[in-house]
Amino acid sequence: MIIVTTEQIPGKEIKEVVGVLSAGTVQSKNFGKDIGAGLKGLVGGEMKSYTAMMEEAREIALNRLIDKASKVGANAIVGMRFMTSSIIQGASEVIAYGTAVVVE
Repeated sequence: MIIVTTEQIPGKEIKEVVGVLSAGTVQSKNFGKDIGAGLKGLVGGEMKSYTAMMEEAREIALNRLIDKASKVGANAIVGMRFMTSSIIQGASEVIAYGTAVVVE
């Protein structure tokens, strides 16, 4: 599966636009990690547990998007983006979306 953030893939021709797809996940950290992150917020610095949580969420969302694209017969996704929103304190939704296409 070829995935790009651009509208075209250099050296490839889009033969068919399958459609816009999206896939997402909601991730949260446990209560203990939340307390640690809150304390880190008071003194400053990177909240590593949240950084790891967001990296994991992006990977899950992207893999789900790839699965959806494969199931509809696409071999590439163009214009891929991530969107993130806060659901509740300590939980974030990550959505991966893009246009599934068939390229040659």
